[in-house]
Amino acid sequence: MKENGKKSLIIGSVFTIAFIVWTILIQTVDVQPVGQNRTDVGFATWNLWFHKLTGANMLLYTITDWLGLVPLFVCLIFAGMGFCQLLQRKNLFKVDADIIILGVYYVIVIGCYLLFEEIPVNYRPILMNGVMEASYPSSTTLLVVTVMPTLVEQALRRMKKNTLSKVIAVGSIAFSLFMVVGRLVSGVHWITDIIGSMLFSLGLFLIYKGLVQVFLCKEMR
Repeated sequence: MKENGKKSLIIGSVFTIAFIVWTILIQTVDVQPVGQNRTDVGFATWNLWFHKLTGANMLLYTITDWLGLVPLFVCLIFAGMGFCQLLQRKNLFKVDADIIILGVYYVIVIGCYLLFEEIPVNYRPILMNGVMEASYPSSTTLLVVTVMPTLVEQALRRMKKNTLSKVIAVGSIAFSLFMVVGRLVSGVHWITDIIGSMLFSLGLFLIYKGLVQVFLCKEMR
């Protein structure tokens, strides 16, 4: 398990570095003033081509926007689990190590979510209620792809490998795919925003998974 944890940490770090490189490329490659109010957009030719291909689907945007509450609900479930353990064991350090790591992870994820909402690396290709909004990386995609895999990971590890755990895993994967594709084709983000979000999300999740595997290995000694 410890070796798997180290591999996850390395791969997660690679994805995180790839996100940083991707962010730099977005600000330097094929930058053209093709965004709202002539704002600059990197990979402009590719982004414009894909946006014209999909157009804007506000119904799909609204659906995925509301469904973005699902990962927040998942966060609350595990927060409640950790709080119950704290009340029962009366010591923070007696709470399961993976739950503590998960709590820190969720704080970092939500912090990144709020931070990127305020940093306009890219603006959305369309106005939202007449307002320009930051679009990079897609914050909804970030929230879904960082949180839903933790539900799968926790379910498969804590529950017996029965029908319920399989349903949770398949349902979470299907939900995540729907959200990523839905956000992509809704036309409220440039395709590069979605790619950046995927790179960063996978990097964060794999680092979290690696830390859990390493700490669980230490606890088993």
